[in-house]
Amino acid sequence: MDFTSMNNNSQGLLNLSKGGVLDLTKQDKVYSKINVGGGWDVVINGPSADLDLSAFLLDRNGRITDTSRQVVFFNQMRQNGIFLNGDNRTGAGEGDDEVMKIDLSQVPSNISKIVACVNIFEAQSKGQTFGLIDNAKVRLVDEDTNQELASFSLKDDYSTDTAIVFAELVRDDNNHWYFHAIGDGKQGDLQTIALMFT
Repeated sequence: MDFTSMNNNSQGLLNLSKGGVLDLTKQDKVYSKINVGGGWDVVINGPSADLDLSAFLLDRNGRITDTSRQVVFFNQMRQNGIFLNGDNRTGAGEGDDEVMKIDLSQVPSNISKIVACVNIFEAQSKGQTFGLIDNAKVRLVDEDTNQELASFSLKDDYSTDTAIVFAELVRDDNNHWYFHAIGDGKQGDLQTIALMFT
């Protein structure tokens, strides 16, 4: 899996592999408002595909202790500093089908990590995996400039998976944020990922 990261230098694109790190606060520009966009194409034959973005806000122990405050998903679209713009259930439309807006300056101080995920809703009952969904992708964008910081394809790299932990935003003791490329595919759903942090 190859990530592509924008950096303000003469080289332009910087390739980040799985496990790569992008410092969001020590670039020439400090990134504080980040959009996570997910997109996919409408399924022509078979049941519609419903990809869902989600985020888990973890404490210093890497845990969720209060699901009403530490989880963002289609039934709970807003938390401190994070807002999910809606729930596209078919992939209809151009560009990003779902967008999660993250304002790092508004994330509570007790949160040390934001884990960004995507899963296929009702994947098992529909017999779907990312390999069956055309142009499924996730990307990280600077909201102020609309500059794409990182992106990767879900279809090719996760052909047998139904849920992916694709990135982490991690805060250090000096309140600096880092983007970590994770790319941990799973055969499960949102609950499968949530159990990793409870």
